[in-house]
Amino acid sequence: MGIFISIPKTIECIAVAVVFAALLSGCAYRLCGILQSLGYGNKKFFVWAKKKANVAFSRHVLLTLLCVLSTAVIGLSFSFAGEYAGIIGLAGYAIFLPLYIWADNRVALRVPLSFTPRMKRLYAVLALLTAVVTYVSVTLLNFADYVWGSAVFSSLRYVPLSLLPLLLIPLVAAANGLAKIYEVPRNRGYIKKATGKLKNSQITVVGITGSFGKTSTKQILASMLSKKYRVLSTPRSHNTPLGLALSINSNDLNDYDIFIAEMGARHVGDIAELCELCPPKYALITGICPQHLESFGSEENIVKAKGEILSSCGEAVITGEYIDLFKAYPCPKSTAAAVSEIECGKDGSNFSLTFDGKTVKTHTKLLGAHAVDNIALAASLCYKLGMTAEEIAGAIPEIDYIEHRLQLIKSGDVNILDDGYNSNVKGAAAAIEVLKSFDGKKIVVTPGLVELGVLEESENYALGQKLIGLDYVILVGERLVEPVKKGYIDGGGDAEKIVTVLGLPAAQEKLKEVLSSGDTVLFLNDLPDVY
Repeated sequence: MGIFISIPKTIECIAVAVVFAALLSGCAYRLCGILQSLGYGNKKFFVWAKKKANVAFSRHVLLTLLCVLSTAVIGLSFSFAGEYAGIIGLAGYAIFLPLYIWADNRVALRVPLSFTPRMKRLYAVLALLTAVVTYVSVTLLNFADYVWGSAVFSSLRYVPLSLLPLLLIPLVAAANGLAKIYEVPRNRGYIKKATGKLKNSQITVVGITGSFGKTSTKQILASMLSKKYRVLSTPRSHNTPLGLALSINSNDLNDYDIFIAEMGARHVGDIAELCELCPPKYALITGICPQHLESFGSEENIVKAKGEILSSCGEAVITGEYIDLFKAYPCPKSTAAAVSEIECGKDGSNFSLTFDGKTVKTHTKLLGAHAVDNIALAASLCYKLGMTAEEIAGAIPEIDYIEHRLQLIKSGDVNILDDGYNSNVKGAAAAIEVLKSFDGKKIVVTPGLVELGVLEESENYALGQKLIGLDYVILVGERLVEPVKKGYIDGGGDAEKIVTVLGLPAAQEKLKEVLSSGDTVLFLNDLPDVY
């Protein structure tokens, strides 16, 4: 037994554990990026891992097989070296684990992993957990070698470590669970700090929610109000308690007059939680559709969740066609400013807005009639906050494209319509209509629509029918594209104009084959790593 617990053996176990912790943590880079994009939710992470199209576990199985073969062959080839043969066999891992890291990271995440302080802490826990698991495994294998004393086993004793890549997914989830022991109370304290800071300020809070158009309307509203007021708004799509708290705690609220808070939800109660942190004086509700039906369970729950903002605000503006859904709430409600004389085209839209009987004409470079609807909703609140009709009309032409929301990008002589953010039924229909207004060949690249629950198949079937008449349709992925393709073919679409590819790189290669000067390509919906 003295040989088993010797200092050289202990050093050997520690060295192997440290090296494996570093290599396996590198192999988990992509998994950590996926986990981060899923909001650090282990349940969602395991759902993602089970999807065959992601082939995450399959890659780990292949890595395991390569490690088994290489380590066994090398270990047996050096069996003449006695107990050192097993150590030499570790060279198999030194070859294939770095090779896996290189190959896996060649396919870039659509949303790159961000090494935030939380991710750094998660990685530290993952490395420590992996080191402990490896150390225990190596110790047990060395003990087995000591007990059995077989020359063959001694040469192959580290082959079972090849199974560790199969544990990558549960190891990442376990590290995330352990890290939450610290993260959850820390986040609560951070949110509590933001709540107190906002309560003690004089800033006017505007809350924006809805199934679609939240970020676009937020940025439109911020652009317009900034012509008269000092405006702070949540960045990008930060619409969770931590996202709101980050904006509040990172800024001096005395420097601003208005805080625009985007409020997202996937379950009943989410908006109520956000309103507790950030009670809005005014609320905007953009609209309702089956987006996130998968998590809400029913459209009634979607309306109930979005309506929670009306229980906390002083006054609300709601897109006209949806206002009756919220008639049960006593909060004072009004509809968006009246829109008339709409002329939409590839250069934007001309239209008129009416406030208290006064009509003003204006123009926006934003594309599509739905952009005009968002502007009208924001304009109505601007009017309530003291901007004149003329000031509003003058601010609208200065609204810039909103990133990934039907953003027009020129690439040489080719038009790119980037509607790459998580699209919805309403937005997808509007984007297709905008695409049809352009000259040249009209091409769409899409993975279909997601998070629609029981409506996912039927809505993607309907999406396929809307794509009929385009010059080329490129479907990306496996899970959602079949109903899109079926809807397209059943509706009379040309089978020669539709193609399915597995990933964005393949879609880009197809585009090179069909694009020419003057053509327009629409990237419809995100092509995320998590679908």
